[in-house]
Amino acid sequence: MSITVAITILFVSFFIMMIIRVPVTFSLLGASVVTCLYVNPALISSVFLRLGDGVQSFSFLAIPFFILAGDLMSAGGISDRLVAVADVLVGRFRGGLAYANVIDSTFFGGISGSPTADVSSLGSITIPMMEKNGYRKDFTIAITVATATQALLIPPSHNMVIYGQAAGGVSTGRLFLAGILPGLLLCIAMMILVRRMTIKENFPRGPKYTLKEAVRTCLNGVLALITIVIIIVGCSSGIFTVTESAAIACVYAAFLTFVVYRSVKITEVWRILKGTLKTLAMILAIIASANAFCYLMSYLQVPAMITNFMLTVTDNKFVLLMMINVLLLVLGCFMDVAPLILITTPILLPAVEQFGVDPVHFGIIVMMNLAVGSLTPPVGTTLFAGCAVGHMSIEKVSKALIPFYICMVIVLLMVTYIPAVSMFLPNLLMGAAV
Repeated sequence: MSITVAITILFVSFFIMMIIRVPVTFSLLGASVVTCLYVNPALISSVFLRLGDGVQSFSFLAIPFFILAGDLMSAGGISDRLVAVADVLVGRFRGGLAYANVIDSTFFGGISGSPTADVSSLGSITIPMMEKNGYRKDFTIAITVATATQALLIPPSHNMVIYGQAAGGVSTGRLFLAGILPGLLLCIAMMILVRRMTIKENFPRGPKYTLKEAVRTCLNGVLALITIVIIIVGCSSGIFTVTESAAIACVYAAFLTFVVYRSVKITEVWRILKGTLKTLAMILAIIASANAFCYLMSYLQVPAMITNFMLTVTDNKFVLLMMINVLLLVLGCFMDVAPLILITTPILLPAVEQFGVDPVHFGIIVMMNLAVGSLTPPVGTTLFAGCAVGHMSIEKVSKALIPFYICMVIVLLMVTYIPAVSMFLPNLLMGAAV
């Protein structure tokens, strides 16, 4: 048996199946089985045992709770209230609806943890609203999908839970805290970009609110934002674990939806649960199959080989991080977020740790890269969702996204080369990692 041939079979078969549009779960599993047939057919039983091991983690219990909380908030019309709050804050300025789009995505990202949920929920409101008020349609879709990627950074991002497990049990609480400042930095960068485009294209002003209207609107929305406080304060203070905070957030979301706002009938619970179960099934299936794929990579010593290769190419930390950024940006064009996290983390993390890069800091670097990747064809799920909601071709929206790509890459470089952007809050509130 040749290790080189086995590795080639593993990756080539995986990418061939992806190219012919085989679902990623079956691509990962199929590539693993084909490789086992070459290496040692007896390994197939070990691979299938890894499917169950991949999802038998207590930390993964947080994922269904976070998804359900986001679905409850979305079904309960929370997105409408968040858009209204954002409009009160910045709507009166020229280009106010564009600013509001950035801010409401920041708010909703702290509730749903999913860029796709953000686009599906907020996009159905903001895209028609902006278009009706004179904004170009391609711009409205572009800003909606670009700002939705903040959900990967601002807690509760369920992809951070996945990264924490893939990285060997990195604290999800530290990851959540580490994502706050980069998420806000991305928000500010988007606001600056909107400001420049407002001057260039002379976007319209939004309506002004009376003080009474503004206070009433903000009070309607602030209850939803308490969800973020529950998660962040609970995790960072140690009052409860991430899983417990997710469960409490879920109960709070149900209380708001069914008792306070009464925007959804209790009979709709089954429909919401079915949607949550569908999303959860896809995520857990990917996690299970990726775990089997990663088992084979470890068996074939792929992480060690790639780490050694990178260290022979350069012994400069900054060059290595740039190489990893380029690699992740390219892979992000072809793979979805969760499988990319599960496959690349065990490979790349050992290399950066040798240069003293904190796993939490590296996790935020990964999330920033994947935020860009989620907007790039041919496998940009957030981009696809925005085009579907806005009824426009991917080509036109991708062209309108060019300024946002540049903006996001600038923020990515800041996050990569200024560790304090990520590490300040976790070190301040939870102490420096030992």
